[in-house]
Amino acid sequence: MESSTHTMLAITWFGLIGLMLVFYVVTDGFDLGIGILSLLRKRREDHDVMVQSIGSVWDANETWLVVLGGALFGAFPDAYALILQDLYLPIMLLIAGLIMRGAAIEFRHSVSHGRLWDKVFGIGSLVAAVAQGIVLGKVVTGLMPGELSDVFVTISAIGVVAGYSLLGSTYLVKKTTGSIEQWSRRLALLSAFVTVAAAVFLTVGTWLISEVGQERWTQAGVFHLLIALGLAAALAFAFVMVSLYMGSSRGPFRGAVALFMLSFAGLAISLFPDFVPGKLGIVESASDSSTLVFMLIGIGFLFPVMIGYNLYQYYIFRGKVLTGSHAGE
Repeated sequence: MESSTHTMLAITWFGLIGLMLVFYVVTDGFDLGIGILSLLRKRREDHDVMVQSIGSVWDANETWLVVLGGALFGAFPDAYALILQDLYLPIMLLIAGLIMRGAAIEFRHSVSHGRLWDKVFGIGSLVAAVAQGIVLGKVVTGLMPGELSDVFVTISAIGVVAGYSLLGSTYLVKKTTGSIEQWSRRLALLSAFVTVAAAVFLTVGTWLISEVGQERWTQAGVFHLLIALGLAAALAFAFVMVSLYMGSSRGPFRGAVALFMLSFAGLAISLFPDFVPGKLGIVESASDSSTLVFMLIGIGFLFPVMIGYNLYQYYIFRGKVLTGSHAGE
């Protein structure tokens, strides 16, 4: 009885951590994407509009990463230790990139060094995105060394950068007007194709070199479920394309969010019941049942507050950015 209860609690926390990861990637993903895209614009007026589009929500979006790290440490300490031990450098790069972004947003109004801080904002966003792509690639390959793994991790980093650029560009389509909106539509098309191309490559690579493809995908029912998710992702991609072509403001971002959510559902199904394929299982790495229950009570109070606050922010600051909406024209 104790064993079944512990298993249920461990699986519940695996799902909750996956949900936190989805919230973080979607919300902070478009923040990072806008930062990456800012490197492609030279006018400070354009940078003002791009930063203003996320100025009211970016710090709350990053809160999900803090909660995610704390939940992983408390619920799955062995997984936390293994991931931090093997991925110390990319995680430190991730933290450095986020610090650069936060400092740049605060100091970019400097009269004498404003352009420099704009560069720091873009570079920090790019560094954080690349670091997350490295972590993703390393985890999917089971922290396996070798040239094939390095290629897989490189494509994973490119895919994350492209995916965040897709989220960022479609968010700018939703929030801006004029030449920046039209420029963002073109970037969204390019980012979407690069994202899908990277996803296809990673899918093939996972099948060939990862424990996920060799064991998990061959289990009864798993492959068919992943095929269904793949078809749904293809429909989300088509929806993004059609929405951009039809001139919709909100449709492209909604389609991009759906594409990310479906991709993460496929990732969670592929990893289950492991945290790191071939190295560490979910149940074996979980804390004792009393700890998981105590944390579950705490997250039960915290989750509604965080989700409610995020939704309230997006509701209050909905609509297009008006100040400087003529930028770039």
